[in-house]
Formats: sequence, C-alpha cells, structure tokens
Amino acid sequence: MLRAALYLAASIILLILGFSFQNTTLGDLSVGAFLALTVPTGIAISASRTHARLYWYSLRYRNQTIRISAAYLFRVKLDDKYLLVRGSRFPHYQPVGGVFKFSSEGQRFLTSIDAQDDDLIAIDDKSRSDLRIRLPGRNLLKFYTWYDGRRGREDSPWREFHEELILTSVIPGNVFPHIFHDYHGRIVDPIRYSAHASSLEIIISDIYELLPNGDQEEALRGTFSSGREDFGWFTRNAIERRGVLPGVTASTPIAEHAQKIL
Repeated sequence: MLRAALYLAASIILLILGFSFQNTTLGDLSVGAFLALTVPTGIAISASRTHARLYWYSLRYRNQTIRISAAYLFRVKLDDKYLLVRGSRFPHYQPVGGVFKFSSEGQRFLTSIDAQDDDLIAIDDKSRSDLRIRLPGRNLLKFYTWYDGRRGREDSPWREFHEELILTSVIPGNVFPHIFHDYHGRIVDPIRYSAHASSLEIIISDIYELLPNGDQEEALRGTFSSGREDFGWFTRNAIERRGVLPGVTASTPIAEHAQKIL
C-alpha cells in the first residue's frame, strides 16, 4: 500500500511539473519520468486494490462514522447443492458462519483508534466482543491493516461451525471432532449507506470451504432429506434468485450475502 501511494504521489507531482513547465527541459524530464512510472504505478495499485480503496475512503469519509462488520462464511457443497442454515435473528437462510471476535489485545487496539461497539444488534453474552464496530473514517485503513494481520482477533471458523451444525445436531459431533478447510479469500464490499444501520457501512467476508473426509461427507449427505426447517440444501440458481423460483408459489427467503459462497 505504501509503495502504491508513493508511486501515485510521485506520478501526480511529475504530471503537474510537466504541465507547468511545458517546452522546457524540466517539463520534458518530468513527462518522461511520469511515463516511466506509469507501469510500476499501475502494478502497485493493482496489487493493493483493497488497500487503495480503503485509503481513499479514509480520506473522503475521514470525519464520518463508518460501521464495520467482519465475518467468515462457510461454503459447504455436495452434489451441486449448498448447505444454508436459518438465521437466529432474521428469518432467512444463510451460510454457516458468523462475525469474528476480538481478544483483550484486540480491544486495546480498537480503543486506540476510537472504535465503538455497534448498537444495531443488542450486545449480550453471545454477541459480546463481536467484530462489529463503528469507527471514524480516518482510522479505516489502520483498522484494516490490523485486521489483515490477524493478531488480536479470532482466526478460525470452527466456533460458528460447531455452534450452528454440531450443537444443533444437524451433523454428529463424533464424526466431526475436527474439520479441514480451504481458505478461498476475502470479499470487502464497497462502502455504502445502510438505511438499516443508519450509517455508512463496509462488510468484510472471509470465505472458507469445508473439505470433508469420507465419513463426514456421508454424514452430510444423510441430511439431504431430514425435513428440518432450521437448515436446508439449495442449488446455485435458488441462491442467486434469493429463494424465489419461477412456478413455485411458496418461496424460501435466502440472504443476499449467501451469493458470496458460490
């Protein structure tokens, strides 16, 4: 991010000099240097698009409050269907997962950047220390750099997997004493105004994919026809259409963010 910022600043200065001193040796040298920096500047910015975007947000919205929600989502896929669970707070189906939590060390850092608890969802024993906060826009990049470093916050998707699938007896705990998964990357949504939160908002989602062994796959497949309403298996088409399918009278509401696991 720093390299991209330096390249960009140098390019702007050289461009200004080139226009300001046209038809002079200084102007010609400035334009030449600007052209030489074009490629490395583009590469540096491309390599740190997320940092660059958040840097811009931190300047543009420096005096405004931004709501941040940072969570992990599980892609659990078998036979071209995806496992979704019914939300406890909202009556729609969504991927297994939840908001990361921060530790006492993380709390100290968040306090240092003037982050406040988010009041959109009532804070109780379950939601306490959730990485769902509001902070001054000027500190957005500091937050993301800390978050990306993973120190002072939860760094495993196991907790919600265990709570949403094992403690609820969707799958047997003795078959899932542990899990293996792949990390599929991070989605940082563009900033937007959320009427629901009455605030500017950025949603961060880390995507994981469950890699079940033979016994675990068999246990998952055994849930296909369970008839339970607290979870279900859905096709890609159903998720993209948010549960509304042509020719079907009764729709099953599916959360918009479920599309992130496709």
